[in-house]
Amino acid sequence: MLERYGHGGDLVTASDLFGITADEFVDFSSNMNPFGPPEVVLHVLETKWRELDRYPDPAVRGLRSKLAQRHGIKPDHILCGNGAAELIDLAIRALRPNQGVGLAVPCFGEYADAAHKYGGSVVKVPMFEEDSFRLSAERVLEAASGYDRPGIWMLGSPNNPTGVTVDRDLVLQLLDTGAFVVIDEAFLDFVPNEEAITLIQEATRRPNLLVIRSMTKFYAIPGVRLGYAVGSEETIAQMRGQQTPWSVSSLAQWIGEAVLDEEAYAHRTQRWLAEERAWLTNALGALGCKVFDSITNYLLIKLPDESAIEAAQLQQLMGQRGVLIRDASHFEGLNGRFIRVAVKLRELNERLIQALSECLQQR
Repeated sequence: MLERYGHGGDLVTASDLFGITADEFVDFSSNMNPFGPPEVVLHVLETKWRELDRYPDPAVRGLRSKLAQRHGIKPDHILCGNGAAELIDLAIRALRPNQGVGLAVPCFGEYADAAHKYGGSVVKVPMFEEDSFRLSAERVLEAASGYDRPGIWMLGSPNNPTGVTVDRDLVLQLLDTGAFVVIDEAFLDFVPNEEAITLIQEATRRPNLLVIRSMTKFYAIPGVRLGYAVGSEETIAQMRGQQTPWSVSSLAQWIGEAVLDEEAYAHRTQRWLAEERAWLTNALGALGCKVFDSITNYLLIKLPDESAIEAAQLQQLMGQRGVLIRDASHFEGLNGRFIRVAVKLRELNERLIQALSECLQQR
């Protein structure tokens, strides 16, 4: 199983399974910007390496200041972390909900893992294929007002693996119930009009709202591990009190500050994605796949009804061809008919379509 450790992008496991070196794979199982890290990352590595004999800034002041300027908020509303995964964990650890954690499934597995790690229960609101996996306000608000109502809601916007955002009005209604709401906006940078969608400004004004952002997906630096959370000063202080000292390395801080200035890189990525996502969606549809609408850089796909192949078998056949896909049946609420793929550059997307066409024709 490629998702041995719960995620895509595990090239070591893939090499063990398929006998192919990591460099030979085209990895559609993880959702990174295919342009790779901005050039400025190399400049940072070349010019700052001698400073690695110093401790990192424990308060991450330089990066927090740049993020605050970017979002028009105060640095005290920001906590930087070792990727969004650490911040999800810190949110649960700091808030310790007595009434459990509310999730809209299918969703990122780290939400439930964090809740269970600290002894919390999980309340699940299902999203259905017939609704294009959009979150029903009626179902959420019913769960939010019930006897077992959650103390915290953790919602992806865009959601992983569906690529759909949560309706802003629904989030505000949840906040009005008194619940604490954590919005994971890890992939929102890929959306050109993110300013109209993000709840970062709202999170500085609402004591029961926290927004989590990742910097690793958009800037293609997952090996660096970097993300940040925005919330009330009180919530941020609570999370900081639970955080391991020097959680954000010097390299992560330097690179984070540098990439925030890469506006041309950001605009290029957003222009490319709008065109390439449409091309890939059409190409997958031509193979008989059902592709669900996504506003970000990955697509949830249902395999053709006439094909007997299941996601796990397809993942094996594709892996043997050097193409890695995500078996989406590992997301709760999805069955063996679903896969997830990243959107990559045209040449690589063509390779995906060719390999997928060959595999779907096998009996």
